[in-house]
Amino acid sequence: MGFSLKADQREQLAGPRSRSSRWAHSRAGKLLRLAEGTAYWAAVAPALARLPAAMGYRIACWRGDCIFRFQGGKRTELTGSLRLVLGNELSPAAALRVARDRFRLVSCEAVDVMRLRDGARPLRRLVEIRGQEHLEAALASGRGAILCCGHFGSFDSGLSVLLTSGFPVTVIGRPSHAYAAGHSSVERWFWERFYTRRIWRYRRRPNIEPGPNRFKVAAVAAAVLRANEVVMISIDAPPLDDDQARTIDVPFLGRQARMLPGVVTLAQVTGAPVLMAFLYRAADYRHQVWEISAPVPVETDTETALGRCAAEVSAAIRKSPAHWFFWSTGALARLGLTRDPDHSTGPRAS
Repeated sequence: MGFSLKADQREQLAGPRSRSSRWAHSRAGKLLRLAEGTAYWAAVAPALARLPAAMGYRIACWRGDCIFRFQGGKRTELTGSLRLVLGNELSPAAALRVARDRFRLVSCEAVDVMRLRDGARPLRRLVEIRGQEHLEAALASGRGAILCCGHFGSFDSGLSVLLTSGFPVTVIGRPSHAYAAGHSSVERWFWERFYTRRIWRYRRRPNIEPGPNRFKVAAVAAAVLRANEVVMISIDAPPLDDDQARTIDVPFLGRQARMLPGVVTLAQVTGAPVLMAFLYRAADYRHQVWEISAPVPVETDTETALGRCAAEVSAAIRKSPAHWFFWSTGALARLGLTRDPDHSTGPRAS
């Protein structure tokens, strides 16, 4: 069980705020961060993706380290959230290391996306699929397969690798940039151009976007499964206000979190097996491993089955907390893990 940290304690975890850190919070600093992020995704990351992998990802990690040092506010929020939720599982020094690693992973993710070219071969050479036999056995039954995961690692580009490896994947979910609060039409266009299009180029079908007509969404997903293909659902997405009434409280990271039970309901209705899937990045930052489990039992009541899936996501996060996307205070609040009122859950930290 985690414990609460006051604002001044969170600040101490990141160290005293320097003059450059205070300047980073000014209007000029925000414009500089926006310009740097735009240049990185539009020009630098594509260039790094064409370098030898060891060099490209090393430079991406260096960029992540620079952002980690410069963005004191983000560093403080991240280390505070880690300590708040994981408590004594992480010392202050360990929380800082995880936070630094999180910034590195975000920078490396951009390089992953830019390596999705030429049939995704440049990225596919760096990704190993463990548990492929579980997915093949599930599809051999002819009822399709459901991959249950969290927003963990570079999973978006990793799903494109699965498809180019012979596993047609359709995602149930919304593109985060299209629904993030405060994003202008220009920002949405940018993420569409440099992120979404590159990711979806290797998807069999467009995302199945959740909407008010849940039966229609379920029918489309069931049709994909009847075609003996793969549907991917992330269960850790913070529920929107309209979805809160349908959530179920399940144990998650030592607390109770609010999650939607769609993955279990879909499996029970269609008979498709549910397999857990997580994409881990190796210590060298360029190689990655898909870990796909054997089917998870979902024949019991919905709450118990969803709890099993949530426990697997919790275990993956505890194993490698830097891989998880939702450490912002707003995302944690929507999941019910904290009481922070901020609800900002933009697409990427840097």
